[in-house]
Amino acid sequence: MSSDQTPSTDGAAPAGAAEPRPARLTAAAALAGLEGLALVAGGAWMLVGGLTGHPDDRTQAVTGGVTLIVLALLPLLAARGLLARRGWSRGPAVITQIMALPVAYNLLQADSVAIPAGIVLAVVAVAALVMIVNPETTRALGIRTPGDSRK
Repeated sequence: MSSDQTPSTDGAAPAGAAEPRPARLTAAAALAGLEGLALVAGGAWMLVGGLTGHPDDRTQAVTGGVTLIVLALLPLLAARGLLARRGWSRGPAVITQIMALPVAYNLLQADSVAIPAGIVLAVVAVAALVMIVNPETTRALGIRTPGDSRK
């Protein structure tokens, strides 16, 4: 028998062959990724405006922009981990959504065009939280629940 016909005996199955990724998990990853991209865009807008425009306080604008870009790492890493079905990614994803809720509340309290942004952010955060803590998502991430008999 040639090496082309010899079956592999290393015992390793292809990645993702066990079962397909649940749609809820993919959607939660997409929402976290969109939140991260929105933070990057907002941070870049503040940073560029602080460096090229005429802000009231240039240092505050630059610091705010850099802070938003750094904060974007949390949901972006969580989204990547969720797509790869890593159990550790659920924590950062939940933290991101919990941090988004007070921001959404503050946007809803504004008397401006920020109100629709607050509504969208609140809906996205709640929807992502529901998908992340869903039992199907928890199983797909390999997270054990109380009373789970697996070792």
